[in-house]
Amino acid sequence: MTRSWLLVGLLGVVALLNYLDRQVIFSLLPLLRTDLQLTDSQIGLLGAVFLWIYSFCSLFAGWTGQRFGHRQVILLSLGAWSIVTAATGLASGFASLAATRAAMGITEAFYIPAALAMVTAAYPERNRSLAVSLHQSGIYFGILLGGGPGAVAGAALGWRNVFFALGVIGVIYSFVILKALPAPANIQSHTPDYVHATGSILRARGFWPIFAIFAAVSFANWMVATWMPLYLYDRFGFNLQAAGLSATVFTQVSGLLGMMLGGWMADHLSRSRPRGRITAQTVGLLIGAVFMILTGSAATAPLLLAALFLYSFGRGMYDCNVMPVLCDVVRENERSTAYSLLNFAGTFVGGVAAYGAGALRSLIGLDGALLGAGVIILCSAALLARIPTPRTAA
Repeated sequence: MTRSWLLVGLLGVVALLNYLDRQVIFSLLPLLRTDLQLTDSQIGLLGAVFLWIYSFCSLFAGWTGQRFGHRQVILLSLGAWSIVTAATGLASGFASLAATRAAMGITEAFYIPAALAMVTAAYPERNRSLAVSLHQSGIYFGILLGGGPGAVAGAALGWRNVFFALGVIGVIYSFVILKALPAPANIQSHTPDYVHATGSILRARGFWPIFAIFAAVSFANWMVATWMPLYLYDRFGFNLQAAGLSATVFTQVSGLLGMMLGGWMADHLSRSRPRGRITAQTVGLLIGAVFMILTGSAATAPLLLAALFLYSFGRGMYDCNVMPVLCDVVRENERSTAYSLLNFAGTFVGGVAAYGAGALRSLIGLDGALLGAGVIILCSAALLARIPTPRTAA
């Protein structure tokens, strides 16, 4: 068990860097917009470029980890995206900035499926949701650090130096992982070829509703992550630091709380009810839907921030149980491939959300887009409640 905790701790830091490096750019957008003369459509396209490239690579990322080893893929992914992060500081205009975002999408896509496969293999079913919650908490801390602290660092040091520093930190930590990350206790002796593995997953009972729900929730999540700092900056007159801090603290702290509760609740319920993890997810989505709708209709900053807090709490309850529910649907040697298919769906529609919200900003406003996202999450909760009872995969 000590070995398992070490694995989760080490990978939690990698998850933190994974999201910090991809998200910090959004808190620096006011500086980038001025320095590089970016338009609203270009800003939206920056988010979309990353997500669409990430989405395409996700189709093969999970299977690559299964075929060549999750540990090796994690090491290469971390080192490569850290170099790309440092290179972002050299951008001289929209084209070069978009190129680094595309490269970031390629290099980061391989981490999450491999890491979650390692974590779920290391922990028994009774503690699986909590273990995933602890790993995924690194994601929330990464987004949190990329928000307020990232904006403060950008204002004090300049946006270029922020990217340089983060790239160096990632390269150094890749050597720590090389020495300290335990090799998996269970190495699959047989990895199906990509076509057979994917076909088996797509035929699995319950996979398609999980796939659709994950895509819908990702649409809302990426809209908030991409546009909320700039929304607070433009609509409510927040300064750079306050916009970045508010858009992250009120979402990530509550998300962490929701994740811890959701992980504990799901593990507890699943010991006596086959649908325990799905029940925890459904409760989370219902909370998230109600308060996402309120986020889109809020007329004051305090009301908006309160709604964001509670939306993210519900989202955390959902997020921490995605992989554990998937483990009940697909075989162990298909888990990282299955999760990478979810990542494909989530990031593809996330790119649509990032670019679409920017393009539609002048038509319906970002508040209208947030209202629509809330309705989508509500429909997802209804679909989740109707998913067939999972049968633990062999």
